Amino acid sequence: MSRPLLDARIIVDRGAFRLDVPLRVAPGEVVALLGPNGAGKTTALRALAGLHPLSAGHVTLDGTDLDRPATGFWVPTERRSVGVVFQDYLLFPHLSALDNVAFGPRRHGIDRRAARATARDWLDRVGLADQAPRRPRQLSGGQAQRVALARALAVAPALLLLDEPLAALDARTRLDTRAELHRHLAAHPGATVLVTHDPLDALALADRLVIVEGGRVVQEGDGPSVTARPRTDYVARLVGLNLYRGRADGHEVRVAPDLTLAVADRLAGEAFVAFRPASVALHPARPEGSPRNTWAGTVVGVQRHGDNVRVQLDGPIGVAADVTPAAAAQLRLTPGQRVWVALKATETHAYPATG
Repeated sequence: MSRPLLDARIIVDRGAFRLDVPLRVAPGEVVALLGPNGAGKTTALRALAGLHPLSAGHVTLDGTDLDRPATGFWVPTERRSVGVVFQDYLLFPHLSALDNVAFGPRRHGIDRRAARATARDWLDRVGLADQAPRRPRQLSGGQAQRVALARALAVAPALLLLDEPLAALDARTRLDTRAELHRHLAAHPGATVLVTHDPLDALALADRLVIVEGGRVVQEGDGPSVTARPRTDYVARLVGLNLYRGRADGHEVRVAPDLTLAVADRLAGEAFVAFRPASVALHPARPEGSPRNTWAGTVVGVQRHGDNVRVQLDGPIGVAADVTPAAAAQLRLTPGQRVWVALKATETHAYPATG
């Protein structure tokens, strides 16, 4: 990683909850803070923007401190080189799209004519030059999102903050706007921090993912490395994998007191084992044939999942299995039913739990 443009240790205390997130973002890099509700993602973003003071730590942008409680130094929001796109956009309802975008440059001391020229340029860049005179209530959700982005970028911020920028959009608009947003983020020379709970947004828009749970970073890396080796149940669920932690000895990992899985990878010590629900086969009786992992389980849930049926099973380990509708009908799967679970060692991926 090149010298970070943003160097932060975000520590915020809220009652019994403590957020403690180190964050470094290089020029031109997009980092996604990804995590469940209540993880502290939005609090981190608000602290970076100066909307929530740090309890400890620091925020340094382009070598200049913005917040350092230990020395009592704090820079107000309006004096930070930071642009923010909020989840509900917060466009000024009484201003046109043009004047919404011109607002930032005007606050930075640029005269009205120059500020409006900058705003026209940015509306043109986001494909909304013809919407300049319209007020927010006359814009679609996707158009409002692009006006909010143009407003944030019009002040040439060193740091761009995006708080769930696509959450308010319907599925079709979200797809189109995501592609448009990716184009603008790729051209932004500053640092970008994106807060989201949607893995598709994070994987499509970010160069690096920082996973936050319970106020702490639990995993970080680029999309392929995080999705290939999830380290928490939350991440595993995001990428659609079954995940277990156990003790490895060669090609075996003990994942429960009465279940040891044969795996393709050779390991020793603490390890994770991951496999896709589609790799799990269900049988009415214990299967014979090629060596495989088998154990008895109890059906606890059955529901449609795309073109398949997702079956939740209890047993020595809880597991999700995806089977075809035909297989589900043949097995007559219902909650409480006992079945045999089978998993080939070649369908597993085992990796060290540390490092």
